[in-house]
Amino acid sequence: QVQLVESGGGLVDPGESLRLTCATSGIVFTTYNMHWYRQAPGKQRELVAGIGTGGYTRYADSVKGRFTISRSTAQVYLDMNSLNVEDTAVYYCNAQHALRTQVQYWGEGTQVTVSS
Repeated sequence: QVQLVESGGGLVDPGESLRLTCATSGIVFTTYNMHWYRQAPGKQRELVAGIGTGGYTRYADSVKGRFTISRSTAQVYLDMNSLNVEDTAVYYCNAQHALRTQVQYWGEGTQVTVSS
């Protein structure tokens, strides 16, 4: 059974930092590209950051220079710095097979709220 479990969300003040973690099980982690998406109230889900099987990374323009995605054994992380209110959203972990791209899995999400 495939599981993606996000953790690390919470309520922070503007300018603070958070680290999100996605723990995976049931997949051959090294064959999956990993992504973080987010969805704010009333908005569509958007790609925040991605990391390939070889470590290549990409970021949404809105988070470049503030967020860093990384991966280790069966886990993927999102380090978020200089958070602002526009970063408030539910953050979702996504695993997409590197070759069979139609094969993908989602976590249930973790809430990040940035508010003073």
